Order: sequence, then C-alpha cells, then structure tokens
Amino acid sequence: MSTDRTPTAPAGYVQPELDVRALTEVLDGEYAEIRDLVRTNLVTYASVLEEAEELGFDAYRERVRDIVVEMAATGQTGMGFPKRYGGGGDVGASIAAFETAAFGDLSVLVKTGVQFGLFGGAILHLGTERHHDAYLPDLVTGKLMGCFAMTETGHGSNVQALGTIARYDAAAQEFVITTEGDQARKDYIGNAARHGELAVVFAQLEVGGESEGVHAFVVPIRSGGEAVPGVDIEDDGRKMGLNGVDNGRIRFDGVRVPREALLNRFADVTPEGVYKSTIDNPDRRFFTMLGTLVQGRVSVGGAGVNTAKVALAIATKYALRRRQFAAGSQEEEQLLLDYGLHQRRLLPLIAQTYALHFAQDVLRAQLHNVFSGLEDDPQARRRLEARAAGTKALGTWHATRVIQECREACGGAGYLAVNRFAALKADSDIFTTFEGDNHVLLQLVAKGLLTDYASEFEDLDQLGMVRYVTGLAVETVIEKTSAHKLLERVRDLLPGGDEWDQEAGLLDSEYQLAMLRYREEHMLAGVARRLKAGVDRKGDPGAVFSEVQDHVIAVAHAHVERLVLEAFVEKMRTLPEGGNKVALGLLCDLYALSTIEADRAWFMEHGRLTVQRSKAITREVTDLCRKVRPLAGGLVDAWGVPAAMLRAPDLVG
Repeated sequence: MSTDRTPTAPAGYVQPELDVRALTEVLDGEYAEIRDLVRTNLVTYASVLEEAEELGFDAYRERVRDIVVEMAATGQTGMGFPKRYGGGGDVGASIAAFETAAFGDLSVLVKTGVQFGLFGGAILHLGTERHHDAYLPDLVTGKLMGCFAMTETGHGSNVQALGTIARYDAAAQEFVITTEGDQARKDYIGNAARHGELAVVFAQLEVGGESEGVHAFVVPIRSGGEAVPGVDIEDDGRKMGLNGVDNGRIRFDGVRVPREALLNRFADVTPEGVYKSTIDNPDRRFFTMLGTLVQGRVSVGGAGVNTAKVALAIATKYALRRRQFAAGSQEEEQLLLDYGLHQRRLLPLIAQTYALHFAQDVLRAQLHNVFSGLEDDPQARRRLEARAAGTKALGTWHATRVIQECREACGGAGYLAVNRFAALKADSDIFTTFEGDNHVLLQLVAKGLLTDYASEFEDLDQLGMVRYVTGLAVETVIEKTSAHKLLERVRDLLPGGDEWDQEAGLLDSEYQLAMLRYREEHMLAGVARRLKAGVDRKGDPGAVFSEVQDHVIAVAHAHVERLVLEAFVEKMRTLPEGGNKVALGLLCDLYALSTIEADRAWFMEHGRLTVQRSKAITREVTDLCRKVRPLAGGLVDAWGVPAAMLRAPDLVG
C-alpha cells in the first residue's frame, strides 16, 4: 500500500526519516513511566468502549465507577496527593496521567477528574491537616466517593454570586447549609446522583449576620446509599454524552455540619463566632481560593488535546488505506491522503495538535512549579491562572473542531457508532463549557493582559478593570504596544514581491513570531484605546466593557496563539539534529503559517500582508502539507494512542 510516497514533492526536497519511537519519547517527556501505566490500564479496560453502548444506563454508571476504583489501585489517579496519604506527591505527573487517560472512555476520565481532581483537589488545597487526615486516605483509594458542589442552576461562571447560604450558629458551633430558592440549587454535579457520600459545597458564609463571601464546606450527602436528612438529590438524567457520570442536583434544607467542616486554609471561624482570615481583602481571598483549583483547567485543556489526537489518528489511518477515484490515467484509485484537499483538511490540524501539546507541556511545568513551591511569586500564580484559562479554551475548541472535521473526512463510515467518533463527539463537547466557559476564560486572559498582572489583579472586578485600564494603565498599555521596533523588524521581513528568494523569510520562526506578537500587541492597544474613549464619553464602565467584548476575546485568542507558537519554537531549539527535528520543523512552520493564513484579513487590513505575500503564504502552506503527507502515519503513531483505543474497525482495519 502506497503510504510513504510524496506524489508531488518539490524538486530537490529530501524527505526526513522519522524515528517514531524516539518521537514518542520526546512527546511523553519526563512522565513516560506514568503515561505508559495509563496506556496499560486503558488497554486492560478497553471493553468499556463497547460497554458504553451495550450496558443499560445504570449498569454503565456502575461499570465506570468500578473502573475508576480499580485504576486508583494502580496508583494512576493519586499522583497529585501527598505520599503520606497514599499518593505520588507529583502534581505534574497527575496532570500527565489525566491527559493520557483522555485516549480512553471519557466517562471514566471525567469521573476520575471529579473524584480526584475536583473533590480531592478541593480538600487538599482548601483544607488543612485535619481534613487531610480525615478524608484523603480513603479518598485516594476511591473508597470514599465525593463531589464538587459549586455550580448552581442560576449561577454558572459567576461563582461570587452563589445563592447557597452557610450560616454559623455559635450556640451549637455548627454551620447551617441552606438552598435559598431554585436558582441556588447545586446543578450538574458529577458523582451526586448515585455515588457521592460527601460534597465540597461552596456557599456564602454568614457569621453574626455579616456576609464573608464564598467559602467551601465538607457536607455529608449520603449514608448507606440514601440521602441524609435535609439533603434532596435529583438525577440530571441522560445527557448529550458522558452518561457514565452520575450528574445530579442537590438542595440543602437546614443541613447542619460541625464548625470543623469549613475548609479553613485561608479563613476560619472561632467557636465563639469570630471570622478570621490571613487575607484581609475579600475579593483577593476569593480569587486566591479559586486559584488553588486551577489544575482542573490545566487537566481539561490537556484532555481536549489528547482527545483530538484520537480523532486524528483514526482519520489519518483511514486516509492512508481508503482509496477513491482514479487519478489521471492510473487504473488504481487514489489514496484519500494523496488528495491536496484532504491534506489541507487534516495535516494543519496535526500540526496544531503538536503545537498545543508542547504548549501544554509548558503550562504543566508552570503548574508543577507553583504548586510544588518552586515558584511562590504571586505574579507567577497569576500568569499560571491566565495561561491555564487560555490554553484550556484553545485546547477544547480545537478538540471540538478536530473531531467534526475527522468525522467528515471518514465519510459515512465515520458516522457509525461502532467507530469512535459518535462517542468522542458526544462526550467531549462539554469540555468547552466545564471548568469555565471558554469565552469567560478568555476574558480572564485579557484582564491579565490589560492590567499587566498588576498587584491589584485579584481585587479588580469587571468595572474595576475598566477603571484601571482607563486610568493610569492606559498610557502604559498604548506606549508598550506601539511596537516601533517590532514594526521595523516586520517590515524588514516583508520585502514584498513574488520571487522565491524574497519569500524565503516565511519559514523564519522569528518572522512568524513577530507577526503573531504584532497582532496581539496591536489588538491590545486597540482595546485599551476603545475602553478609554468610552469612559471619556462618560459611558458607564460596564456598558463600555460590554461594547468591546468582541475585541477583548480577539486579543486573548491572539495572545494564546502566540504563546502556543513560542512553546513550539522553544521546543524545536532543544531537539538534537536529525530527521525528527526536521519533521517537527515542518509542523512548526505549518502551524505558524496556517495560523497567519486563517487571519490574513486582519494582517492585510493592518498593513502587515500584501496581496502577493498572502498568496505566497497560501502556497507555502500547501507545499508544507505535501511535505508532511508521507510523514503523517508516523506522526500520529508517535502520540502513542493504544490501538485498542482507536476502536474503529471500519476505518483503521
């Protein structure tokens, strides 16, 4: 079967030789051992991919729970917990394990995330030793199942406005948890409908009639399989996907928990009813608490990228064996991947997946450094939170786009449930929503850019940010982004004309980075100017911000794309010379130029691309696709998706 030829390779081009095993080692990095453990577990429980379709609703949920507990016994799911409680003591390894688990059944993945990431993470990061001693040993093994009760029916991303109330009763030294109306009902809560015994409940704390903002409490919701008195649990029922996860709704009617149930790392209430916190500012306290839970966003973004790998592996393998139509006078029909359009559909997505993989590596390392205490600078934590938000948004949107494109690229066969696309599409779609709606997360990214992560960062709500940017900061932002030197650099690299030697600069990574940096900084200055102009017109800051939200999202998106390219370029610089470096260089160029090509209207509108230059970029992207074509099979194999996880007999054979 002709899978390694280049039908229209450029004259004089020498195809690099790909060492797939060595490339897998590069991708797995320092966490190769934990990733291989996860791959082994995925193969062991590969039958769940069929069971998801064959078992009844309740039986599938029980099967998913059993697999999560059995995987916990291998050490896969506890890597992020301290060793003294049975964990692995390695935050980075826990993220790597979760990312790799996304190759498998996504209900198992999300159930794992709820139990060990959200529920366990909240107790670990918001609680103190008394909570760790009481809950972590059984939590890490899966013996104690719990849930993370933050989201409410009427309060999704706006966590500060939650309606559940926790009032302190000093006489009894207890907190009384109450659901104040249907809008305050906890909703979509994983592990709630069937398996959770405890919930970490986020509620407005009231002490002595004073509101102290949102805090977290450990609240029993079940005993012996039945809801405890005062707790009403309702099953969310069937969902678009992830039906192995028992999402539910919870109401609390005067449920009493002891004073010690408050997760008190950042604030506490004395027996007499005096509120105390090491962080005086309530907004800063709130954002500090939420910041400890950032690993959920890091995990989901990485899971999105790895879900995309599964779809691309299936579609690429199919395109290397499926023939359709004879080309020219040939009697044999042509392979799908030999068609230029098919290359254009799949190969830039492979390049983008590699780029996002390396960006995720950078983010995971930052998370590990911050949470392991290697970096305790508040600025580092703020940069981590913003980068996690942006990478999660781009990674999960990428998964949704890739799965759709790959399904279409596999024709009717891709629509059959026996192949994985139906499950991938249904189960991953929610990734764009949970752990933060992507558009809301990009506003968080933009907030960091506009305020330059000022010391007041946590204190600034939306109106505060507008006032900040339109005050002292706006001059700084505009001056910082005038980018005269950058402009000169870009002009130097845009000699114009349509000759080959004048286009060679397109493959200069410094040129590619300069283009993305220029776009980001130009957009950022534009947002700052629009905000200032609106306030100068005496506009309400909230209304002014609402008017520029499209611009805010665009600058955040541009910022993250620049970070992604920087991560890829930096990775390239660390690689030894050889075929793998050449191959990854092709992908890096393909990602950079296809990103510029996708937004060429902006670059042309802002004088950064001539018509001739734009056409040259399109030709270069097409040429890069032809060069990547013979490497495509090896590039997707290097991701190390177990064959059993592809589960697409009609497509991959």
